[in-house]
Amino acid sequence: MQVVDMQLNDGESVFTEKGGMSWMSPNVEMNTNARGGVMKGLGRMFGGESMFMNTYTSTGGPATISFSSEFPGKIVPMSLREGQSLICQKDSFMVAENSINLSIEFQKKLGAAIFGGEGFIMQRVTGPGTAFLEIAGELTEYDLTDGQMLKIDPGHIAFFEPTVTYDLSRVKGLKNIFLGGEGLFLATLKGPGKIWLQSMPLSTLAKKLSVYMVKKSLIKT
Repeated sequence: MQVVDMQLNDGESVFTEKGGMSWMSPNVEMNTNARGGVMKGLGRMFGGESMFMNTYTSTGGPATISFSSEFPGKIVPMSLREGQSLICQKDSFMVAENSINLSIEFQKKLGAAIFGGEGFIMQRVTGPGTAFLEIAGELTEYDLTDGQMLKIDPGHIAFFEPTVTYDLSRVKGLKNIFLGGEGLFLATLKGPGKIWLQSMPLSTLAKKLSVYMVKKSLIKT
Protein backbone atom coordinates (compact mmCIF):
# COMPACT_ATOMS: atom_id res chain seq x y z
CA MET A 1 0.00 0.00 0.00
CA GLN A 2 1.93 2.99 -1.28
CA VAL A 3 2.05 6.52 0.15
CA VAL A 4 2.76 9.89 -1.51
CA ASP A 5 4.94 12.05 0.76
CA MET A 6 5.08 15.66 -0.39
CA GLN A 7 7.38 18.48 0.65
CA LEU A 8 5.68 21.87 0.18
CA ASN A 9 7.50 25.19 0.17
CA ASP A 10 5.87 28.20 1.79
CA GLY A 11 2.74 29.12 -0.22
CA GLU A 12 2.68 25.95 -2.36
CA SER A 13 -0.65 24.12 -2.68
CA VAL A 14 -2.01 20.71 -3.68
CA PHE A 15 -5.61 19.51 -3.91
CA THR A 16 -7.35 16.19 -3.40
CA GLU A 17 -10.79 14.67 -2.98
CA LYS A 18 -12.58 15.01 0.33
CA GLY A 19 -10.97 12.79 2.99
CA GLY A 20 -7.89 12.06 0.87
CA MET A 21 -5.25 13.41 3.26
CA SER A 22 -3.52 10.97 5.65
CA TRP A 23 -1.17 13.14 7.77
CA MET A 24 0.47 16.57 7.56
CA SER A 25 2.52 19.23 9.32
CA PRO A 26 0.65 21.62 11.63
CA ASN A 27 1.45 24.61 9.37
CA VAL A 28 -0.63 23.23 6.47
CA GLU A 29 -3.88 25.11 5.96
CA MET A 30 -6.93 23.27 4.54
CA ASN A 31 -9.59 24.97 2.41
CA THR A 32 -12.70 23.03 1.25
CA ASN A 33 -14.63 24.27 -1.78
CA ALA A 34 -16.38 23.14 -4.97
CA ARG A 35 -13.25 24.06 -6.99
CA GLY A 36 -14.56 25.59 -10.18
CA GLY A 37 -18.15 26.02 -9.03
CA VAL A 38 -21.16 23.88 -8.14
CA MET A 39 -21.76 22.57 -11.67
CA LYS A 40 -18.17 21.43 -12.00
CA GLY A 41 -18.43 19.83 -8.57
CA LEU A 42 -21.55 17.91 -9.63
CA GLY A 43 -19.69 16.72 -12.71
CA ARG A 44 -16.86 15.37 -10.54
CA MET A 45 -19.43 13.39 -8.53
CA PHE A 46 -20.47 11.57 -11.72
CA GLY A 47 -16.79 10.93 -12.35
CA GLY A 48 -16.36 9.10 -9.05
CA GLU A 49 -14.87 11.95 -6.99
CA SER A 50 -16.38 14.10 -4.26
CA MET A 51 -18.27 17.28 -5.11
CA PHE A 52 -16.10 19.27 -2.74
CA MET A 53 -12.32 19.19 -2.93
CA ASN A 54 -9.72 20.03 -0.30
CA THR A 55 -6.83 22.37 -1.07
CA TYR A 56 -3.80 22.18 1.25
CA THR A 57 -1.40 25.14 1.42
CA SER A 58 1.88 25.43 3.30
CA THR A 59 1.91 28.55 5.50
CA GLY A 60 4.80 30.07 7.43
CA GLY A 61 7.55 27.90 5.96
CA PRO A 62 8.15 24.42 4.49
CA ALA A 63 5.70 21.61 5.33
CA THR A 64 5.06 17.92 4.68
CA ILE A 65 1.79 16.23 3.73
CA SER A 66 1.03 12.60 2.88
CA PHE A 67 -1.67 10.73 0.97
CA SER A 68 -2.10 6.95 1.16
CA SER A 69 -3.68 4.39 -1.18
CA GLU A 70 -7.30 3.31 -0.80
CA PHE A 71 -6.68 -0.16 -2.28
CA PRO A 72 -3.78 -2.48 -3.20
CA GLY A 73 -2.00 -1.21 -6.28
CA LYS A 74 0.27 1.55 -7.52
CA ILE A 75 0.41 5.33 -7.25
CA VAL A 76 1.54 6.74 -10.60
CA PRO A 77 2.92 10.30 -10.87
CA MET A 78 2.16 11.85 -14.28
CA SER A 79 3.87 15.12 -15.25
CA LEU A 80 1.75 17.01 -17.79
CA ARG A 81 2.69 19.96 -19.97
CA GLU A 82 0.48 23.01 -20.50
CA GLY A 83 -2.74 21.73 -22.11
CA GLN A 84 -1.65 18.07 -22.06
CA SER A 85 -4.41 15.72 -20.84
CA LEU A 86 -5.05 12.14 -19.79
CA ILE A 87 -8.41 10.34 -19.82
CA CYS A 88 -8.67 8.26 -16.65
CA GLN A 89 -11.04 5.74 -15.14
CA LYS A 90 -13.32 7.30 -12.54
CA ASP A 91 -11.98 7.29 -8.99
CA SER A 92 -8.34 7.11 -10.15
CA PHE A 93 -7.46 10.72 -9.27
CA MET A 94 -5.59 10.97 -5.97
CA VAL A 95 -3.84 14.34 -5.52
CA ALA A 96 -2.29 16.98 -7.77
CA GLU A 97 -0.52 20.29 -7.90
CA ASN A 98 -2.84 23.26 -7.74
CA SER A 99 -2.21 24.05 -11.43
CA ILE A 100 -3.83 20.77 -12.59
CA ASN A 101 -7.41 20.90 -13.88
CA LEU A 102 -9.71 17.95 -13.06
CA SER A 103 -12.91 17.56 -15.07
CA ILE A 104 -15.41 14.92 -16.17
CA GLU A 105 -15.15 13.11 -19.52
CA PHE A 106 -18.21 11.50 -21.15
CA GLN A 107 -17.67 8.89 -23.83
CA LYS A 108 -19.49 10.13 -26.92
CA LYS A 109 -20.16 6.87 -28.77
CA LEU A 110 -23.73 5.56 -28.34
CA GLY A 111 -22.59 2.07 -27.35
CA ALA A 112 -20.26 3.46 -24.71
CA ALA A 113 -22.94 5.80 -23.40
CA ILE A 114 -25.56 3.06 -22.92
CA PHE A 115 -23.49 0.04 -21.91
CA GLY A 116 -20.15 1.46 -20.81
CA GLY A 117 -20.43 0.77 -17.09
CA GLU A 118 -16.99 1.60 -15.69
CA GLY A 119 -15.94 3.09 -19.02
CA PHE A 120 -18.85 5.48 -19.67
CA ILE A 121 -18.03 8.32 -17.28
CA MET A 122 -14.32 9.01 -16.96
CA GLN A 123 -12.04 11.77 -15.69
CA ARG A 124 -9.81 14.19 -17.58
CA VAL A 125 -6.72 15.62 -15.89
CA THR A 126 -5.05 18.51 -17.71
CA GLY A 127 -1.70 20.19 -17.14
CA PRO A 128 0.50 21.94 -16.46
CA GLY A 129 1.68 20.15 -13.35
CA THR A 130 1.96 16.72 -11.75
CA ALA A 131 -1.03 14.55 -10.90
CA PHE A 132 -0.86 11.34 -8.86
CA LEU A 133 -3.19 8.59 -10.08
CA GLU A 134 -4.17 5.36 -8.28
CA ILE A 135 -4.36 2.09 -10.17
CA ALA A 136 -5.41 -1.33 -8.87
CA GLY A 137 -2.79 -4.06 -9.06
CA GLU A 138 0.14 -3.73 -11.46
CA LEU A 139 0.46 -1.34 -14.40
CA THR A 140 1.11 -2.26 -18.04
CA GLU A 141 1.82 0.41 -20.68
CA TYR A 142 1.28 0.14 -24.44
CA ASP A 143 2.15 2.65 -27.15
CA LEU A 144 -0.38 2.06 -29.93
CA THR A 145 0.53 3.04 -33.47
CA ASP A 146 -1.95 4.76 -35.80
CA GLY A 147 -4.87 2.34 -36.33
CA GLN A 148 -3.53 -0.32 -33.93
CA MET A 149 -6.28 -1.71 -31.69
CA LEU A 150 -6.52 -3.63 -28.41
CA LYS A 151 -9.67 -5.24 -27.00
CA ILE A 152 -9.90 -4.92 -23.23
CA ASP A 153 -12.23 -5.76 -20.36
CA PRO A 154 -13.34 -2.18 -19.48
CA GLY A 155 -12.36 -2.60 -15.83
CA HIS A 156 -8.70 -3.01 -16.80
CA ILE A 157 -8.45 0.46 -18.39
CA ALA A 158 -6.52 2.81 -16.10
CA PHE A 159 -5.91 5.86 -18.32
CA PHE A 160 -5.00 6.80 -21.89
CA GLU A 161 -4.05 9.75 -24.05
CA PRO A 162 -6.88 11.74 -25.72
CA THR A 163 -5.60 10.76 -29.19
CA VAL A 164 -6.73 7.19 -28.45
CA THR A 165 -10.25 6.31 -29.62
CA TYR A 166 -12.50 4.49 -27.12
CA ASP A 167 -15.43 2.29 -28.17
CA LEU A 168 -17.30 -0.81 -27.05
CA SER A 169 -18.17 -3.96 -28.99
CA ARG A 170 -20.52 -6.77 -28.00
CA VAL A 171 -19.05 -10.19 -27.28
CA LYS A 172 -20.14 -12.53 -30.10
CA GLY A 173 -22.02 -15.74 -29.43
CA LEU A 174 -24.58 -16.53 -26.72
CA LYS A 175 -22.34 -19.16 -25.13
CA ASN A 176 -19.49 -16.67 -24.92
CA ILE A 177 -21.76 -14.04 -23.37
CA PHE A 178 -23.39 -16.25 -20.72
CA LEU A 179 -20.64 -18.81 -20.07
CA GLY A 180 -17.43 -16.98 -20.95
CA GLY A 181 -17.29 -14.83 -17.82
CA GLU A 182 -16.09 -11.75 -19.74
CA GLY A 183 -19.37 -9.83 -19.63
CA LEU A 184 -21.50 -8.52 -22.48
CA PHE A 185 -19.10 -5.92 -23.91
CA LEU A 186 -15.37 -5.45 -24.47
CA ALA A 187 -13.71 -2.06 -24.84
CA THR A 188 -11.67 -1.26 -27.92
CA LEU A 189 -8.83 1.24 -27.71
CA LYS A 190 -7.48 2.40 -31.07
CA GLY A 191 -4.24 4.30 -31.58
CA PRO A 192 -2.31 6.41 -32.02
CA GLY A 193 -1.37 7.07 -28.41
CA LYS A 194 -0.31 5.56 -25.12
CA ILE A 195 -2.59 3.50 -22.88
CA TRP A 196 -2.06 2.26 -19.34
CA LEU A 197 -3.86 -0.86 -18.09
CA GLN A 198 -4.35 -2.13 -14.54
CA SER A 199 -4.11 -5.81 -13.66
CA MET A 200 -6.80 -5.94 -10.93
CA PRO A 201 -10.11 -4.09 -11.46
CA LEU A 202 -11.72 -3.22 -8.14
CA SER A 203 -14.96 -4.87 -9.24
CA THR A 204 -13.07 -8.16 -9.70
CA LEU A 205 -11.38 -7.83 -6.30
CA ALA A 206 -14.73 -7.11 -4.60
CA LYS A 207 -16.33 -10.13 -6.28
CA LYS A 208 -13.54 -12.44 -5.11
CA LEU A 209 -13.60 -11.11 -1.54
CA SER A 210 -17.41 -11.33 -1.29
CA VAL A 211 -17.13 -15.13 -1.27
CA TYR A 212 -15.30 -14.93 2.07
CA MET A 213 -17.49 -12.27 3.69
CA VAL A 214 -19.66 -13.33 6.62
CA LYS A 215 -23.30 -12.93 5.66
CA LYS A 216 -26.08 -12.30 8.14
CA SER A 217 -28.22 -15.34 8.79
CA LEU A 218 -31.84 -15.01 7.75
CA ILE A 219 -32.89 -17.70 10.26
CA LYS A 220 -34.47 -16.29 13.41
CA THR A 221 -33.74 -18.03 16.70
